[in-house]
Amino acid sequence: MSTTTVAPPSAGIPPRWADPAAAVAATRPRVSVFETAGQTLVMAWRALKKMRRNPEQFFDVTIQPLLFTAMFAYIFGGAISGNVRGYLPLMIPGIVAQTVLTTCMSTGVQLREDMEKGVFDRFKSLPMARIAPLAGPMVADLVRYLIAAGLTFATGAAIGYRPGGGAFGVLGAMVLSVFTGWALAWIFTWFGTIASNARMVQGLSMMILFPLTFLSNAFVPVSTLPGWLQAFVRVNPVSHLVSATRDLANHAVISSEVGWTVLACLAVIAIFAPLSVWGYKRQL
Repeated sequence: MSTTTVAPPSAGIPPRWADPAAAVAATRPRVSVFETAGQTLVMAWRALKKMRRNPEQFFDVTIQPLLFTAMFAYIFGGAISGNVRGYLPLMIPGIVAQTVLTTCMSTGVQLREDMEKGVFDRFKSLPMARIAPLAGPMVADLVRYLIAAGLTFATGAAIGYRPGGGAFGVLGAMVLSVFTGWALAWIFTWFGTIASNARMVQGLSMMILFPLTFLSNAFVPVSTLPGWLQAFVRVNPVSHLVSATRDLANHAVISSEVGWTVLACLAVIAIFAPLSVWGYKRQL
């Protein structure tokens, strides 16, 4: 009776019954920091080209600032501050924060749509950093955040807003709002990697973001709210962003609110950027 000897697999080549994802991960070369940065910029350029071919992605950052600024100013200005001009220093920084935060919500939706279309199936076979396909579109979204913040301030100036902080104060408020939007976008990116479809990502994002935005000091003075609601508004991170934006735009002051906002953003990035990469790996 003859016996058959099965030759062991060659070194470095996993057996055919091994997990394909594990096999790819085992043979994937290490990517340096500079290569990761370059790959992220390439993915950002891809996202910008996608925006150019789909101009509807700019509707929320062009129409929403114009509509919300005019609507809130003329509806609530007289009731809250007695006139529109007196309400603008309170409202415009709040609208800037709200617009940027609601804009970053679409990051996770776009990511989930790309994953459903199979685009990321091509990325997983390439020797690229895992974080590049996630961070690239977020870098491109900085353009959308800048447009949203800039149009809000421009609309406010057109209806009578004169920021006491001058150009440097307004620029600082825009930079802080854009950075905050970019940081919070990591939360929605994580949603995009773990949700089953884009509609679920949008529903989760709206359920979290809209209460935080409207239950803040963005549109009304905190002193006019009930006591139990004042306690929540004062610890709401959106309230810290709005207060910091007001300090910069109206007074050109880098207050403690600015510091707390930056620290909160760094904490969000430290937590949700790794979670997003982990969620992305689970899809591979």
